[in-house]
Amino acid sequence: MKDLLKDYETYLKIERSMSPNTVASYCSDVSGFLEYMSDDILSAQSADVEEYAGRLERLSKRSQARLLSSLRSFFDWLVIEGYLKDNPCDVVDYPKLGRYLPDVLSLPEIEDMISSVDLSSWQGLRDRAILEVLYGCGLRVSEAVTLTRSSLYMDQGFVRVIGKGNKERLVPIGDIAAEAVKAYLEVRPAAADSRSDDVLFLNRFGRPLSRQSMFKMIKRQALICDIRKKISPHTFRHSFATHLVENGADLRAVQELLGHESITTTEIYTHVDSSTWQNEVREHHPRCR
Repeated sequence: MKDLLKDYETYLKIERSMSPNTVASYCSDVSGFLEYMSDDILSAQSADVEEYAGRLERLSKRSQARLLSSLRSFFDWLVIEGYLKDNPCDVVDYPKLGRYLPDVLSLPEIEDMISSVDLSSWQGLRDRAILEVLYGCGLRVSEAVTLTRSSLYMDQGFVRVIGKGNKERLVPIGDIAAEAVKAYLEVRPAAADSRSDDVLFLNRFGRPLSRQSMFKMIKRQALICDIRKKISPHTFRHSFATHLVENGADLRAVQELLGHESITTTEIYTHVDSSTWQNEVREHHPRCR
């Protein structure tokens, strides 16, 4: 069964072009179910899947849904490869999810966090550049840590981003974020090796800054500003999209900027306050003029 899991991992990487983090997540979910089935995966029935998911009550409904998605994908692959005739997950109901509204920072909170960074060291200039890029370009944390110097086109006003599924997109970068990046580049330390040379954000050892370090930096700045919301690098991405939509940006344009495959994913950012919607109705509805 370990060979099956290894082949499935290769399938996700090569044929599905999934990111390393997504591949690791899917394989971890499948590995847990393999252990539960004592490696007798080819005899699995829908009842086995339901019972296994039911035992993981500690998981949130969203995590349970992700687990079922992982198992469904694995069984689909087994059907494609001819190991099974049917996918036992086809008749398993997903848990009903409530509408998820992400935490969003207000513009004053964004400005407070950016201005709270100590710029007396090169690390401070780097951290300010990170915050400006996260909010100014709406990048995922994985996209920010892998951003390269060769992907910056400051004179043209955009950056080239490699997103999920190794898909490339061009994202505009504003003057403020561009200036912050330029200020950091002037004091950026030498890279530790040739593989790190093109990476934009480096740690004190001259190697690529990790996701964990970026998380810690953002939580530290939030603590300094006494912001009690649940903060992560993704909060800046949520704030980027929400502020664009609130200010009238076209949802399709926001979808392209975020690199969302489906417009449905982007629609979460239409959770603007009711007064905004009321004003829109009053201004545009023929019976309200």
